[in-house]
Amino acid sequence: MMKYLGSTKNLVGSAAGLLGVLLYVFGVVGGYWPLVVVGLYAAGALLAPPDRVRLVPGDTSVEISQVRTDLAALLSTVEQQRLPEGAAEFVSRITAVLTGMLDRPTVLRADPDLLHSVIRLARVDLPLSIQSYLNVPRWLSGRADELLTQLDLMEAETHRIAERFYRDDITQQADHTRYLRQRAEHAGDS
Repeated sequence: MMKYLGSTKNLVGSAAGLLGVLLYVFGVVGGYWPLVVVGLYAAGALLAPPDRVRLVPGDTSVEISQVRTDLAALLSTVEQQRLPEGAAEFVSRITAVLTGMLDRPTVLRADPDLLHSVIRLARVDLPLSIQSYLNVPRWLSGRADELLTQLDLMEAETHRIAERFYRDDITQQADHTRYLRQRAEHAGDS
């Protein structure tokens, strides 16, 4: 109820209803003014655009901090479990790249798709692969290969996301190299 009072629909409806009261005060409408006010309020409320829906949280810094904590906990869990040879190293490399991106939250906040990709890898894909491996009985064959394949795919995806994340830094570095080369060429010409 309180949310509706401050909504766009209520505000527009109220303004239209106020117009009905003004019409009565200036003698435009007679004894039916209450019906006019209610009708104008209803028309204004129905014609007003709905309030914007906001599904993405406004403050992502808490979420980013929690994802960093979740990654650290996952890495600790992996170090305590018996995983196939090389799996812990995969998880460590993936975690390092994701943590590096999480350490620069302003860049992540600027690109919601990028933030979503990082969170999905850190909170869904990586934990699900580890959990699935640990839940399958040890005597079943193929478990290790499946986990290592998944981790390899996730590491490749992590690097694609990181390239997108660091694109501006990479471009800036390349531009600076070109600038230094041009400066060196002009110094040699003098």
